[in-house]
Amino acid sequence: MILDLFRLDGKTAIVTGASRGLGQGMAVALAEAGTDVALLSTNKSNLQQTAELIAKYNRKALQISCDVTKKEDIKNTIDSVMKEFGRIDILVNNAGIQRRAPAEEFTDEDWDIVMDTNLKSVFRLCRDVGNIMLKQGSGKIINIASLLSFSGGITVPAYTASKGGVAQLTKAFANEWASKNIQVNAIAPGYFDTDNTEALVNDPVRNRQISERIPAGRWGNPNDMKGAVVFLASSASDYVNGHILMVDGGWMAR
Repeated sequence: MILDLFRLDGKTAIVTGASRGLGQGMAVALAEAGTDVALLSTNKSNLQQTAELIAKYNRKALQISCDVTKKEDIKNTIDSVMKEFGRIDILVNNAGIQRRAPAEEFTDEDWDIVMDTNLKSVFRLCRDVGNIMLKQGSGKIINIASLLSFSGGITVPAYTASKGGVAQLTKAFANEWASKNIQVNAIAPGYFDTDNTEALVNDPVRNRQISERIPAGRWGNPNDMKGAVVFLASSASDYVNGHILMVDGGWMAR
């Protein structure tokens, strides 16, 4: 049955930035498909709601406090997941932050924290979890890119650079690992109503301009990511490598 290809029973996933928004939605989607999930956030207490949602599907939710900008935190997280589950089948690199300022005023400090969170952490997690997947002989890595992987944006130079890097890093890992039965792909969300886009949502002019350009006629919500993440985490995508899947309501087609 074709639907069996989308089942994830017995799999184990790591989802970074899993306390709310897109991360929470994707973590719950993986649990619905049969996955036990290690939930990562800088504040472990923020993960309780996500864990409770996952429990409804009789799946395990391991809550881990992890600052993805810290190499030691990543190492300790991977050790904890391996101790609890014995393997890692799926990695979703979702953690990310945003800083806004005109390009001529953008600070080094904001540049560094955005790049460390959005790009360097993705490299480290891909590399370190990928090493485990190589030993296992299989794995799925899903990075979260952005529409700004393809365009420049306004007042977000660090975010744009980091998400452009995520797209290229996805392709680089895919080139090396596709032959090893590890599929590395990315999802590029469009305009979603989340904490990261709060400034845009609350700006009546920009909100209207963005809404008018989206062919679907609305901003996305976390449920709109569920199908994409389950597809890329499942056997249904075994011949998909280095792809950036846009979930944008048609924004890029306009």
